[in-house]
Amino acid sequence: MESDGKMRMLRILELLRNETDERHPISTVEIERTLRERWGLEAYRITIQKDIAALCAAGYEIETIRSTQNKYYLSGRLFELPELKLLIDAVESSKFITQKKSRVLTEKLTTLASINEAGQLRRNISIADRVKAGNEQIYYIMDALNDAINLKRKVRFLYFEYDGRKHRQLKNGGEPYTLSPYTLTWNGDFYYVVGWSDKHGKIATFRVDRIFEVPTILPDKAVPKPKQYSIGDFAEKAFQLFDSEHAQVELLCENTMMNTVLDHFGEKVKVRKADEEHFSFTAEVSVSPTFFAWVFEFGGKIKILGPPSVKDAYAELVKKAME
Repeated sequence: MESDGKMRMLRILELLRNETDERHPISTVEIERTLRERWGLEAYRITIQKDIAALCAAGYEIETIRSTQNKYYLSGRLFELPELKLLIDAVESSKFITQKKSRVLTEKLTTLASINEAGQLRRNISIADRVKAGNEQIYYIMDALNDAINLKRKVRFLYFEYDGRKHRQLKNGGEPYTLSPYTLTWNGDFYYVVGWSDKHGKIATFRVDRIFEVPTILPDKAVPKPKQYSIGDFAEKAFQLFDSEHAQVELLCENTMMNTVLDHFGEKVKVRKADEEHFSFTAEVSVSPTFFAWVFEFGGKIKILGPPSVKDAYAELVKKAME
């Protein structure tokens, strides 16, 4: 019957996709036996050859190893094995994805390889000891934010932080924030939403995993982006997207810090030779605790030259830490 022929071709494709690769081809006899035993479909050598030829004509990359008993395997896959390993490692390492969701995603990614290669991927899964987010609603939160960005609508949500006893405490006196979301961005192992905050009257950032429940998409049109808004420029100035007052800060650095400076500020930063062992540059940054922490971690190899207000704020922070 024609329906049996169509079903047979689909099952052959399923068999090739799930159970074959370059090191594990399958013979005509094995295909014939599997079709009969697993799905109750009758097939013969000639019909199998014709079905595979039709699949090749449809664009599937099926390789044939010709011998007394032809063997076949699917060579063209959406992802190569190293690519899948890279994606799985990104999922495992990401702090904003919960441990439960990480397991689900990695299992789904392994299905994109053959069952023989999937075994190699599963042996690499190790997420139990990694710090992961605890907000299981994060997928739905991000989905709502993404919809609001596409619709150019405002959202309303509750936002929390942890107190000294590890209890969630709602910020803003328990009142919701209203935001015109512009961008979702991944920075410092966490996802942030960046947009115009009605409460703050400026562009603000919120960590997605700290949003208490799925945001409500409002009928109100979002506040248009400022003309000069660029998420790249904003993220460059706001250390770990901790945004505060911006200032033009001049920094003096040892030459060994050039890679570090370029990693953060990009190769477009204009540096000047200070002496044989140092260079300096000026950049607009968000003068925040995260910026000061970034300067401090290099043990004096990066120094703040100005403005005086930023130098004084840094010195006061260090003094308090020493106390």
